[in-house]
Amino acid sequence: MSGRISAEWLSRPALQSLLAALSEGGEEARVAGGAVRNALLGGAVTDVDIATTTLPEETARRAAALGFKAVPTGIAHGTLTVVARGVPYEVTTLRADVETDGRRAKVVFGRDWAADAARRDFTINALYATADGAIVDLVGGMEDIKARRIRFIGDAETRILEDFLRILRFFRFFAWYGHGRPDAEGLKACARLKQGLANLSAERVWSEMKKLLSAPDPSRALLWMRQAGVLSAVLPESEKWGIDAIHGLAKAERDLGWPADAMLRLEAMLPPDAERMEALSVRLRMSNGEAARLCKWAASLSPPAGMSERAFREALYRGEAGGLRDRLRLALSGARSRAEEDDKALVEAGGFSRLLRLAERWEKPAFPLKGADLLATGIPKGPQVGEMLKRLESEWISSDFQMGRDALLKRAAQIAAGDD
Repeated sequence: MSGRISAEWLSRPALQSLLAALSEGGEEARVAGGAVRNALLGGAVTDVDIATTTLPEETARRAAALGFKAVPTGIAHGTLTVVARGVPYEVTTLRADVETDGRRAKVVFGRDWAADAARRDFTINALYATADGAIVDLVGGMEDIKARRIRFIGDAETRILEDFLRILRFFRFFAWYGHGRPDAEGLKACARLKQGLANLSAERVWSEMKKLLSAPDPSRALLWMRQAGVLSAVLPESEKWGIDAIHGLAKAERDLGWPADAMLRLEAMLPPDAERMEALSVRLRMSNGEAARLCKWAASLSPPAGMSERAFREALYRGEAGGLRDRLRLALSGARSRAEEDDKALVEAGGFSRLLRLAERWEKPAFPLKGADLLATGIPKGPQVGEMLKRLESEWISSDFQMGRDALLKRAAQIAAGDD
């Protein structure tokens, strides 16, 4: 494993200028954390964080002298966001935690790089890179990068007691970067301290779970979460349902070109019970869109693989197309997994695929009549107008949406005349 990174983002003039400015006069600045980790692992780098010995006020002054904008996004913890030629860089003064309660920490600023590294969560997240790409490893992170091992810095329980969210982060980073079995000490510490997850806000828990579920294949991480009792602690609804479907779903996503879908993977782990899903969405404080999707999936019936296209179009019209699409994706991925040993499942997969293609092309047609159209034909006002509209709509659906406005009006006249 090389002790140096070479990356396009590191050579950008704005970043080089900022690192140079923050390293003048006996100070020092280095790229820290995720950007270094991902560069070493060959992954995408979207955010670049900088650690520096300069105090926040001096960081802001030096950034302004370069013509960059400094925004105090986390000034109490020494963090500024410096916008350099349109690109934001999070710049944080070296610090050490002096008091924690399992959710947040009070910090003091310092100049000790070893102390700054020691306060971070995992060894692979505590690597630094200088402006010329040289790696600074103070915690053994390079070996763990090479082994794809997620390991807490120092004592695992101590790190978790500083912030219980690190339990979920342990499994999230394992899902994204880990190989083999999780680090034994880390796994044991997560299992022992899982009750501390109750101290976390719902927003933090759900945010972390979404990141975990967005990994290329989170199935192994979820398995270890279940074994440690962590999954049931944060998602008790999954306890009597399997996580077995996740690997097959991830494979179907890769094979069929579907995007990795955290919500669909969540649905694969949960009972399709609309009332329980509504309660879950409230508990985790999901967005309105997430909650609606989860509840529509739970309320939708799973179409049989052999359902006719005509019957399925009616189901799409009367039901929730989004919920049915989610049901079909899960049914298709499950059938694909079983098809390796079951020819019947292969036929089912073909049927689900056919229905899914129809659902993805579906545009809900508009019923051609309104109450005013019936009144214009002389049908008197009253409840019979609504009743006739419902009857006509049912006949229109039964025609596979082929009856036009004129045919429907003619049929309305027949019904009104008693000729039905």
